[in-house]
Parts: sequence; structure tokens; C-alpha cells
Amino acid sequence: MGAPRVRLVAASQLVRTVCPRDCYDTCHVEALVLNGRLAATRPSPTNPLTQSFLCARGRADPARVYSRERVLHPHVREGPKPGRFFRRVSWQEALDLVEEKLREVLKEHGPQAVLHVEYAGNMGLLTWYYPQRFWNAVGAAKTDYSICSKSGHEAISLHYGLSYGRLPWEVPEARLLVFWGFNAPVSSPHLWLLAKKARASGAVVAAVDVRRSEVAAQSDLWLRPAPGTDVALAYGVARAMIVNGWVDGEFIRQWTVGYEQFREEALRWTPERVESLTGVPRRLVEELARLYCERRPSITFIGFGVQKSAHGAEAARAVSLLPALAGVHRGFYYSNSRGWLFDVSEITGEKLAKPSRVVSQVSLAELVEKGEFKFIFVYNSDIVLTLPGSGKLREGLSRPDVFVVVHDTHWCATSDYADVVLPAPTYLEKDDVVIPYSHDLVTLSRRAVEPLGESRSEVWLACELARRLKLPEWVCEDPFDLLRRALGEALEGSFEALLRGEVLRLRRRPLEEYQTPSGKIELYSSKALQLGLNPLPEQPEPPGREGYFVLINTATPLYTHTQFRDVYGPIPAIVHVNPEDARSLGVADGEAVELCSEEGCVAVRIVLSDSVPRGVLWAPRQHVGLNGVPLNTLVSTATQRIGGGPVFNSTLVRLRKAPQPASTLSSKPGPAT
Repeated sequence: MGAPRVRLVAASQLVRTVCPRDCYDTCHVEALVLNGRLAATRPSPTNPLTQSFLCARGRADPARVYSRERVLHPHVREGPKPGRFFRRVSWQEALDLVEEKLREVLKEHGPQAVLHVEYAGNMGLLTWYYPQRFWNAVGAAKTDYSICSKSGHEAISLHYGLSYGRLPWEVPEARLLVFWGFNAPVSSPHLWLLAKKARASGAVVAAVDVRRSEVAAQSDLWLRPAPGTDVALAYGVARAMIVNGWVDGEFIRQWTVGYEQFREEALRWTPERVESLTGVPRRLVEELARLYCERRPSITFIGFGVQKSAHGAEAARAVSLLPALAGVHRGFYYSNSRGWLFDVSEITGEKLAKPSRVVSQVSLAELVEKGEFKFIFVYNSDIVLTLPGSGKLREGLSRPDVFVVVHDTHWCATSDYADVVLPAPTYLEKDDVVIPYSHDLVTLSRRAVEPLGESRSEVWLACELARRLKLPEWVCEDPFDLLRRALGEALEGSFEALLRGEVLRLRRRPLEEYQTPSGKIELYSSKALQLGLNPLPEQPEPPGREGYFVLINTATPLYTHTQFRDVYGPIPAIVHVNPEDARSLGVADGEAVELCSEEGCVAVRIVLSDSVPRGVLWAPRQHVGLNGVPLNTLVSTATQRIGGGPVFNSTLVRLRKAPQPASTLSSKPGPAT
């Protein structure tokens, strides 16, 4: 049984829906429809967290729906890669070709040579997960979803069992809010609004960030550790808590194991050692430790960016343990996705069929370049701009023996390497259910307008391909029947109420429940020991090489990953450079330079800024350089030991003057077309 259809009439109406983008806030949205056309979006009063405002992206959704960059019809390549040399065709012709190539690869190379690759461009359960029923049925390979938060999840789980933590609704009651590598004003503006309200009521806001980010600039206390030294800083804070008697001894005895081993390691991190490695003055380390003790309850927000470095998982696990010393159950927020009780395997069909293999998403470019996959289906992700090793990936997608299909709402960098491009609807053109990863409110995401052009949903396409390949009936089971089973134990309320558009809460595992072997917080992790890992967080050698800068990249307010370039223009191809570094290199503000790693070079313009310390550069993530080369060309495909995550923020680059005059360089929205 599907969701009740909203009858779209000529008069104006408001349709309640949910923004499904990869964002902490998961806003509830009201779409204003006039004569069948989306006129505006505004915040819905159904979500107390997001009811005050929409961000610049949410407000721009009407422009994005009707963008000139929409893919409105199927297209087949008629020219070389890369480029937009396509011929418009019918769905019949496009799918005939897709079916032919897929059958050919399955017969000649087997299902392990077929790859579907996607991520969180749209986090709707039907958009993201339903198509996997088809790919699992044919036995295709899949990725391990390690590109974003997996390493942090795995690291925190070593000590807590699962990585869920505090909810946004608890922020107003907190007396200390620590944003550790979490630039909330940009990444979670509604959560930041709650933090500001808590601060107005007396809470202290502290930030730990290598640069003077928006959150650092607005906090009461800012600690600036050198890149890659977060574990040392966490141990420094822990030591100060221990030696000053600021540890909650009763909580430690009742709810933790391994304190003596943790204490022994923390005491090795003397103030002199911590300050020498991190660059953070002793007084600031002790001040943060004192705040953890005196201002309870606290919440420590651990940003995804913290664990996107060579040893970022170690940082995430170290930081997560500080609230436990202060006697707070799961006194952190990283992501709550593993605290909900829904069963996504009901939707993906993995209970009935498994992928032939699971490969690293972070190092996927290596496999594609080698030609390990002959048929690649991409949806819900612009992999050319978002994955590490973009140069290798582009080489692989250009191979004559690789057939690439892209199903997307908009023309993107990856479609420039496709053999077939298929039109998909935006979230405002279909029904879905979105599960947040911070708050616990869920409601039906309703279709506001009819799909544009010949757009067809991910569900429709999966079923059509299943019909053509004569796959079992379970592949194309009614999507809302699947959702009913997947969400059966997860909702505080009935699934029928959800279909009626009511707002329900998600059931969550208890804060005081620890899914570790001991059933307690394991400061000294027995699971890590079994896996051959250090049972305690480990401080690695920080990134650095003479003559090189550490390049970090983070989100910016106008873009969700690569989305909204069609509305706001290209993501700026810039790099923030400390003025003293610029003087020593003889480069000036606004000058075109090249950033070069062992993987390649990207041209950018300098922005002089003391927001970054000497030896560190900052760039907006996932931009395309002035020379048309994606920023992630610079990033290695190396993976972390814990969780297999990426090393974006450990990238070492040289900065040199651009070989071309600045006037000949321009920023492009994607690789050459």
C-alpha cells in the first residue's frame, strides 16, 4: 500500500515535506504550490528544532527544481569522455542499451564486475536504499559507505558499543557545550540556534578547531590544536581532570571498566608535552578540564571532520571519553543513526540476497582505474567531485571497457563521464520517508509537484530493470509495505499515522545501555584488543613535511556537498593562507597559485586570512579548481585502520605560483565539457 496521494489542484496549497539532504538538521518544510508549480519553501511548524528558518539551500529549492541544469530526459553518449556529448532518447531506447550492457557484463565477467555506487545526496529511505534490492538480486558489488562518518562510528563503538549520544532537545539544559571540530553555524545552524539560546541562559560554549571557524569566533573558549593532535589534547584535558580531582569517581566505579589503564596513559601526557605537540597553552587545557567538572551536564559535539584524517578515528574515540570522566552518560553527540531501531536491510533486500563483494568507497578510484568494474551505476552522488583520488577515478570512468550509467536530478561532473544519463525527480517530486541522524522526529516527506520532464523515481527504475531481467517478485515489493516492516519497532506511534502525515518520534536505545562485552563504558576497549588495535586512544605522528602545508577542507553555507552550484554558482576555487606564509612565499591576496600533492595539482586563488595558522591551508570542500581539476584530485585514496575512513584533512600540499597568467584561469562547475 502506498502513501495517500496529495491531490494537486489549481489553487494554491501548502504541502508538508522533509528536506532529505545529508545534514544534521533534517528540516521539516512547507512547499507553497501555485497552479501546480513550486513557488516557495518555508519552515514547517511541525519540527521544533527547524521551525524558525530555512537555510540558504532550503530557501533555494524552487530555483533548484526548475534549474536549467536539470536532467529532464534520458540521454545516450555520442562523443568522447569527458564531456556532454549526448543525444536525447526515449526511456525505451536508453533502458534497452542499459539492459544490453548489463547482461553482457554479467555473462562475460560475472556480477563482481558490476558496481552500484551511491551515497547521501538524498537520504530518503526509498531513494537511497530501495534500488539496492535490484543490485543485490543480481549480485553486484557495493561500497562500504566509508567516505563520511564510518571511522568515527567504529571508533566510538569500541568504547560504548554503539555511537549514538545526546539529542538536540537536551541542549537547552546543558551547562557546557563543547564543539570539537564541529562548525555548527555552518553545518547545523538550527542546532547552533539552540546552543545560542543555552548560552543566553548561562551555558558556556567552547570550541576546539584548528582554524578560527564560525563556531570558534563565537565561542567563550577556543582551543586551537595543531592538525592531527586531538588525541594529545584530549589526554591533556583528561590528565588535568584526574590530577585535580575533577573525575566523578562513583560514576567511574559503577559505569566504566579500564579506568586504571586509561589513567596511567593520561598521566603520561604532561602539560609540557601536550603544549609542545598541540600548541594549545596549558591554561586553556586546564580551563576546559575545569569546565567539564564544574558545568554538568555537558554535551560534546564531535564533528565528522575530526575523523576525516589519517588517524581521525583515534581522535573521535579519545574525545568521546571525556564526558564519561565527568560522570555523564553518553555525554557527546556524533550521530544518532545507530541509536534508532529501524531495520534498513528490509528495504535493501539484503536478507534475501547479498552483494558479490563490498569494496572500499574511499579507495574506489584505485579499483575503477584498474578496470575491475565493467558496468558502473551511479546515483545519489557526484562521485567525480566527492571521492578521493579524483584523477584516478576520472581515468577509470573514461576507459573504453567501462560502461557508466548515471541516474540523477541534475547534470553533474560525473554525468560528463556517463554513457547513459537518466532523469531523476527531486525530493519535492516524490513521496519518501527520511530518518534524521540528530533529532528523533519523522514524518512523511510528501510530493509537492509532479515530476518534471520524463523524470522517473529510483523505485520505478529498480522495478523496471527487475522486470526486464526477470528477477524474483520480491525485488519489486511495494515500497510502503517494506517501510512498514523496516519501521515496525522504530516508531512511537503507528505506521498508518505516519502515512497520514503525523509527526512521530523514533524509539531510541537507552543512554545508560552500553553494547560492549562488559556492558559498561570501556575506557580500555576489549573489542579493540581482540581486533589487534590499541585498547586506548593512540596519538599518531602529526602530519607534516618540510616545505608542505596541511590542507583542510570543510563545508560552506551555500552548498550541500556539490549541490546548489546551479543556483549559487561554482564553489569558490580559493584557499585561505596565513599572511606570514604568503609573505615568505612571495604570493599576494587574489593571486592564482597551484596546490600540488603527490596526486596532482589544483589551481586556486589566494585569500589572505589569519583564521588559519601558519603551515595550514583551508579550502571549501569539493570545489573545482581554476584549471578545471577537482580539489579531491589532491587527496590520497589511503584508508584509516579503524573503519576505513578517508584522510582528507591530512593532505600535504606544496603551494606555488600558477604556471598560467591569472587572466587565463576561470572556475568551472565541473570537468571540461
